[in-house]
Amino acid sequence: MKLLIETIGWIGSVLVIGAYGLNSYQKIKSDSREFQLMNLVGGILLIINSVYKEAYPFTLINSVWVVIAISSLIKHRK
Repeated sequence: MKLLIETIGWIGSVLVIGAYGLNSYQKIKSDSREFQLMNLVGGILLIINSVYKEAYPFTLINSVWVVIAISSLIKHRK
């Protein structure tokens, strides 16, 4: 189980950092669906990892991250 949670955390980190990097190099826009989905999935995976490790400050940060991504996706869907 520990290896699975570690892997989930690493994938989440890669997604969030990847979204930031792609946006920074103007490969995707911050208001694009791809950017928000990468942040949403990455944030969810990081929440799983941080809850397992009882790192609740990181759980809070990533929960806010996920809420922002969801609200952005909803806003752009309309």
